Amino acid sequence: MEYITDIATLEAVYGAPGAASTRKVAQALTPEYRRWIMASRFCVVSTVGPQGTDGSPRGDDGPVVRELDARTLALPDWRGNNRMDTIRNIVADGRVSLLFMVPGSNTVVRVNGLGRVTTDDALRESFAVKGKLPRSVAVIRIGEVYFQCARAPLRARLWISGDESAGLPSAGEMLAAMTDGEEGGAPYDEGWLDRARETLW
Repeated sequence: MEYITDIATLEAVYGAPGAASTRKVAQALTPEYRRWIMASRFCVVSTVGPQGTDGSPRGDDGPVVRELDARTLALPDWRGNNRMDTIRNIVADGRVSLLFMVPGSNTVVRVNGLGRVTTDDALRESFAVKGKLPRSVAVIRIGEVYFQCARAPLRARLWISGDESAGLPSAGEMLAAMTDGEEGGAPYDEGWLDRARETLW
């Protein structure tokens, strides 16, 4: 199998992007991009660091990020599994991309930028939910913001397929397989939803 190893060959395969692909890019939040991002309760955060890349889901019951100004977003780091893959990468490298989604729409809005991590008390306290605070907040300086082509969600029938998870391994089954049955299994699955609801923040 041969691989493409230079940009000139790659560009020869794909050709030039259409005018809309470059004209849609903004360097700060426009009113339209702001409305979209503030309506999004879910995003995927991509980072890169010394140990490699990371893609991590982030979600909230309101906007998943907060606008600090037209070029700055704040992303609270709510309770998770303490692996800190995303946070480690941002501290080490800073390059970050976010894909914002809204259920039912095939539009995806991307932000590329540079992030820093803070434990500033005032900022953390501004995100308080039921007396609980995020451990840290990623402050992301926007480099560019634009909407993605909608073909991928359309191809995947992302919002119209319904539940297709029947017969797939559960988290407990995957954990049991990775630990030779020492952890996970049915007990993990049966108690997971209640545990998650008690520790969302």
